[in-house]
Amino acid sequence: MHDYKMLINGVAVSGEKGDFDVINPATGKAFARCPAGSLAQLDLAVDAAQAAFSEWRHSTDEDRRERLLGIAADIEAQAEALARLIVQEQGKPLALARFEVMGAVAWTRYTAEQQIPVERVEETPAQRIELHRKPLGVVASITPWNWPFMIAIWHIMPALRAGNCVISKPSSLTPLSTLSLVHIIARHVPKGVINIVTGEQGFGSAITSHSGIHKIVFTGSTATGQSVMRGAAGNLKRLTLELGGNDAAIVLPGTSVEAVAEDIFQAAFLNMGQTCAALKRLYIHQSQYEAFAEALARIAARQKVGDGLEPGVTFGPVQNLEQLELVEALVADARAHGARVLCGGARLDRPGFFYLPTLVADVTDGQRLVDEEQFGPVLPLIAYQDVEDVEDVLRRANASDMGLGGSVWGSDVEQAQALACRLESGVAWVNCHAQIQPNTPFGGSKMSGFGVEFGLEGLLEFTGQQLLFVRTRETE
Repeated sequence: MHDYKMLINGVAVSGEKGDFDVINPATGKAFARCPAGSLAQLDLAVDAAQAAFSEWRHSTDEDRRERLLGIAADIEAQAEALARLIVQEQGKPLALARFEVMGAVAWTRYTAEQQIPVERVEETPAQRIELHRKPLGVVASITPWNWPFMIAIWHIMPALRAGNCVISKPSSLTPLSTLSLVHIIARHVPKGVINIVTGEQGFGSAITSHSGIHKIVFTGSTATGQSVMRGAAGNLKRLTLELGGNDAAIVLPGTSVEAVAEDIFQAAFLNMGQTCAALKRLYIHQSQYEAFAEALARIAARQKVGDGLEPGVTFGPVQNLEQLELVEALVADARAHGARVLCGGARLDRPGFFYLPTLVADVTDGQRLVDEEQFGPVLPLIAYQDVEDVEDVLRRANASDMGLGGSVWGSDVEQAQALACRLESGVAWVNCHAQIQPNTPFGGSKMSGFGVEFGLEGLLEFTGQQLLFVRTRETE
């Protein structure tokens, strides 16, 4: 097996607590070992980042730009090996893993070219007032298991671009691609600027309460995000929290089934449904309910489910057994309440954590499959009836305590846009869903977190502000 190492102060190190298994979700068996670091090693990583920050904070914009561009080129040169590693630890099909890696390359290059402006607030003959942005210090990145490489890029690159030093803590379920990423980054930055610690338990609470860490960017569940927020109170850490989502989509009457069914399916089952901003509740008018159900079921039947490294596979396993069991429980609860399972609804009869793409009809609000985030390969189809007044379906879509994203689909774009603007979500889409770009800010509302990523707004999340007040003429 490959000998994976953590990185602390520019040195590859083993874990003081030994190693732990990394499971391939396509087999259910370990395929690699990952170092299990100690809390003492976390302290060493923070100390190294603090020491490096004293000089890194003064590096120039051009210097950091060139370093990020070098990182992007290095990732691209190793793209195929990285993609195959992602498939082994996360489970997604190889084509999607390649997309993840190349998307990370593009994101890094975009971030490299970003500039942090100095805002001229006021200028008169007597005085000038400017708003400057400065790096915060040590940033901790805590990443999930669904897009382990891409989300690490989203956290780390803007932190470095803004002049911060970073401690990376990936999910223990998918740590290997992030370890590989950090070792690539370390070839392009001074020692201590980037560090990574891995382990199964204990790091999360230690990071959130660590007095040497000044900001945490966290992507994961709402419950864990609340824990992060409580732990961060000690030294008032800055926080960016991208938490759970239960995104609703509303299909307006008269929408062309043929025109949008494929896009709706892909938005719901992106990464086997294991995406925070995936479409997770589909509201369809009764007049087209069966037509959409049949069209989506046909698309589901075309998917080739299997190991992501097998030729032609379009649909991989659920990433871990715990998530698979949650998906099973939600479908079982829907069945118990009279739901129709149109397709799927069962594990694949082979080793690994495979669950067939599943569409569930005749469910409604108040049932677990609708009210809870399934985060897996299941989509509930929910009927609504009132054609003239969409207030009821809008109310139902907004009833969730989550508010990450939402969408409205319809042939009348103005009508769809007017309704989308009233969704209680951080992002609203019209005739698409889960579309994100490096130049557009993305973040949630309500219990889906706060702060944004991407665009200038996302970059500024990694800075603190200083108002510079300059008296340019002496007063008499």
